[in-house]
Amino acid sequence: MLSRPRTFVASLLVTGLAFFPLGIGTALAGSPSRPSASAPNSSNALVSQVRHELVMLPWLSVFDNLEYQVNGSEVTLAGQVTRPYLKDEATNSVKRIAGVTNVVDQIEVLPPSSFDDQIRRAEYRAIYGNPALSRYGFGTLPSIRIIVDNGHVTLAGVVDTQADSEIANIRANEVPGVFSVTNNLQHTR
Repeated sequence: MLSRPRTFVASLLVTGLAFFPLGIGTALAGSPSRPSASAPNSSNALVSQVRHELVMLPWLSVFDNLEYQVNGSEVTLAGQVTRPYLKDEATNSVKRIAGVTNVVDQIEVLPPSSFDDQIRRAEYRAIYGNPALSRYGFGTLPSIRIIVDNGHVTLAGVVDTQADSEIANIRANEVPGVFSVTNNLQHTR
């Protein structure tokens, strides 16, 4: 199960244009590739270092979605977070990486809302409480991200199959009080 997401990541690296979601596969708990001594600033090494720094953020949760794009020595951060200090921590941790000359911060801080918090909890139970999807909740950083903004839900991350993506979408749409669901889940097969 861990080899497929890494293959998927490698295919994204070849294009060099896409944003990389942190939720790629369930290999998030595994150790990322270390850069070789002969090419400390290579693109692949920099991508690995950026990913490592972001997944190591202590307050990153299933309700946050961080994505990044590496273009030479410039890193663009995007996504949504529920806490303002997580945005600052993400930006500062990437700035400290050797070889990064510029960080473009496009991370959106979601507005605080008890209504959205209720939907987040209900979505979490609906998705990860489903027997077909519960395996995606294992590990320190679940691979299905649940982003709630003013009652609108976006699912992000990676699942194994199109069927799992559809099940997550159905489960997300069943939660009362949700205005809309956007399914941005990618699948490896």
